[in-house]
Amino acid sequence: MHLELTSFPLCPFVQRAVITLKEKGVPFSVRYIDLNAPPDWFLALSPMGKVPLLQVDGTVLFESAVINEFLDETHPPSMLPVAPLARARARAWIEFGSNLIGRQYQMLVAPEQEGFERQQAASKSELRFLEAALGAGPLFLGTGFSLVDAAYAPLFMRLRLLDAAHPTGLLDELPKTAAWAAALCARPAVQGSVPEGFETLFRERFRAAGGWVGQFL
Repeated sequence: MHLELTSFPLCPFVQRAVITLKEKGVPFSVRYIDLNAPPDWFLALSPMGKVPLLQVDGTVLFESAVINEFLDETHPPSMLPVAPLARARARAWIEFGSNLIGRQYQMLVAPEQEGFERQQAASKSELRFLEAALGAGPLFLGTGFSLVDAAYAPLFMRLRLLDAAHPTGLLDELPKTAAWAAALCARPAVQGSVPEGFETLFRERFRAAGGWVGQFL
């Protein structure tokens, strides 16, 4: 089975799949494209013109949660709980993480301080729900790495870069979430899930985006 991911270098959603593959030790390749000028072959493959894509021996899958569940089902052991209710709960929190990633992006591109702070406050409110859902750790489901962990690692990696430039306080008074974020960012699979020069690319991308916070990056 040949696995090839297609995305752009800063995409947090392809990073979820890369983390899953690295945690499972599965061989794969990644092809990065410029979404501002997507090649014709990509547009012919992607129904919505979005990334990531996963090509599996010529068959195309899209949507990061679907891709990760396929990878989990075809490369055991599973990174989701066995019990139906626990599995559904994990999927729900993965979707919640996608919403947080979207809000983080809105923070980064908000053109004025007021808009940044509005998204910041909404993120803090949502993260409190996450704090209440976490157990003893160090990971979401305890000691075993799960697809929930893979879903949130890109969020926390970018938050670290943002906090280093302009502290957001988003994890203040959320000790379980802060500990979980630290545990995820320390994992080799997470650290190795982004292309070389990622931090520089991140800063350059969001300085150029015109967002208020870009002046600090």
